[in-house]
Amino acid sequence: MYVYHHFYCFILMKPGQLQAVLTRAGKGSDHPSVIEAIVKGQNEKKGQFPRIITCPNEMVALSMADGYARLTSKPQCVIVHVDVGTQGFGAAVHNASCGRAPVLLFAGLSPFTIEGEMRGSRTEYIHWIQDVPDQKQIVAQYCRYSGEIKTGKNIKQIVRRAVQFATSGPAGPVYLCAAREVLEEDLTPYELVDAHWQKVGPAALTNEQVEMISDALVTAEEPLLITGYCGRNHAAVGELVKLTESVKGLRVLDTGGSDMCFPSDHRASLGLRYGVDERITTADVILVVDCDVPWIPTQCKPKKDARIFHIDVDPLKQQMPVFYIAAEERFRADSCTAFKQLHEHIAKDERLLKAVSSYSDRWEKLAEEHARRGQTIADLAKPGSDGDYNVSYLCAALRKLLPDDTIFAIEAVTNTVLVADQIQARYPGSWINCGGGGLGWSGGGALGIKLASEAEGGKKFVCQIVGDGTFLFSVPGSVYWIAQRYKIPILTIVLNNRGWNAPRRSLLLVHPDGLGSKVDNDALNIAFTPTPDYAGIAKAAAGGNLWADRASTVKDLDQLLPEAVKAVLEGKSAVLDAHLDGPQGKFPGGKSALVG
Repeated sequence: MYVYHHFYCFILMKPGQLQAVLTRAGKGSDHPSVIEAIVKGQNEKKGQFPRIITCPNEMVALSMADGYARLTSKPQCVIVHVDVGTQGFGAAVHNASCGRAPVLLFAGLSPFTIEGEMRGSRTEYIHWIQDVPDQKQIVAQYCRYSGEIKTGKNIKQIVRRAVQFATSGPAGPVYLCAAREVLEEDLTPYELVDAHWQKVGPAALTNEQVEMISDALVTAEEPLLITGYCGRNHAAVGELVKLTESVKGLRVLDTGGSDMCFPSDHRASLGLRYGVDERITTADVILVVDCDVPWIPTQCKPKKDARIFHIDVDPLKQQMPVFYIAAEERFRADSCTAFKQLHEHIAKDERLLKAVSSYSDRWEKLAEEHARRGQTIADLAKPGSDGDYNVSYLCAALRKLLPDDTIFAIEAVTNTVLVADQIQARYPGSWINCGGGGLGWSGGGALGIKLASEAEGGKKFVCQIVGDGTFLFSVPGSVYWIAQRYKIPILTIVLNNRGWNAPRRSLLLVHPDGLGSKVDNDALNIAFTPTPDYAGIAKAAAGGNLWADRASTVKDLDQLLPEAVKAVLEGKSAVLDAHLDGPQGKFPGGKSALVG
């Protein structure tokens, strides 16, 4: 039995372990034993063998695995070809690392023997060209663990150790590689005890720490909780709600957008803001929980006498060379566990209960503020006087039209806050944003999320909302081919604002009155004019079997959105090119060539 048969048939099918394998199309010269193992496993273990998804691009493959793992917290595996396939992960491995997605990355190595000394020795020209000094270093700085499998005799232990790192907090990608000779080894089957290879359990606050934080929150005049990704554990959302209802007057600000962390319809919600909000500057006690960027000091920061506490699975941000906040105490703890500890302690402490019982006025004030904020958001979702529409109108229309439990895969970049305000996510796992800054995640991410939803028995509607420049980064030629081949229906809304607006925003933050501030996006070389045929690109990739169109006016949008949703509900992916603020400079196309 070959080493690689062990890799598939033992490691990937253990309970609670990897659920699917996403692999680059056209496996490379390092994969003969992989191919043999796949055929053997599919023949001998029908219905039990891991599902293989062929992906013609490595970034899309890893983004799919990322989306699947982000929704379920179940690790996924991506298999690629030697150093070049590893490089093909590109920005996706950055996203998986920053987004804390548990994924196992595997690549072969060029054979290390030349003259036929071992089965698997070099047989092709490319084996010399792809022999590099240290392949794993290509991605090691983004990984929780990286290593080389040097013998098949302990392959199970090495892989299970890697998966332990991937799934233990802070979760993230791990990378393994092995030469062809190792993968071709003959082995005597052996077993491991599953109970010996579980992830590290969640950490809790000490009693003293619980008392300290509880007292600070309850006695504060204006307490604020800032989070970014605590909602990855869906149970944490409910525990955080209970905490806000124990400390009436505690507001919650989401500054990451990575996961839905707090229901938008709750009176304590301040919505999603990227490290800039007035409440940060006025709060007297701030509890930062599972958050990478609670505020941006050059734009917004707490007042000097604010008391700040930090609870995080990774409070030191060990993969960030520069990170610090002025917290008087910081604790490494699981957020769900900590929220539960805090609200249960408050419920049992008579002194704290007496204090919060007098906060009914604060509770009512939160409701009034939330209602005013909601009205301001609603006022933004109005059509233009000339019949065009903005991103707020578009997303408000989406929210009204889509199923209540829709899962949104978001990569809206400069429009993210406006999208979040209108989508108003309420359910755990219903909003998943790109975990990092590597644009192009949402295409594969949405496919992975849809696969995960179906595997978990939910079969929920999945909607990708993506900027136009980011849509091109997502490798749509691969995304929509996969969607068609594996019948993974998703709705994609392309926010067409004629190019990249993020560089202009960055420019103005540094040089508000500079030369660049006085010219248009064409002069800054960040405009797409005329824009590509985004919907047509997707339709071509799907071999024509995809609903595709573009909406330039409110009238177009009101007609086409229901058609797109209907197509997805019937099992066909749909892409709508949404011409924000009118059709000027955007691909007009011929509709008869697109609709279908």
